[in-house]
Amino acid sequence: MKSKLFALALIGITIYSCSPKVAPQVTEIKQDLTPELAEGKSLYENNCAKCHKLYSPSDFSNEAWKPIVANMQIKARLNDAEGNSIYNYLISK
Repeated sequence: MKSKLFALALIGITIYSCSPKVAPQVTEIKQDLTPELAEGKSLYENNCAKCHKLYSPSDFSNEAWKPIVANMQIKARLNDAEGNSIYNYLISK
């Protein structure tokens, strides 16, 4: 019985290892950002990711981002200029 299980496991491993591996295609849209938007992106990625996952700018409307950024700006101890920079980056998408 053990030899049958071993043979079955060996066959399964062989089939799995011989199956074609398809790497997921990552399509990255490269967008030239102005220096102001690049700063907002950098602030967003470096400050917001410290506490939670980063949301896509398209996850919320421009109006919905206003209170979110205002609330998180306080928690992250960012000044108004930094908060505005992040907001401008998020609504530029």
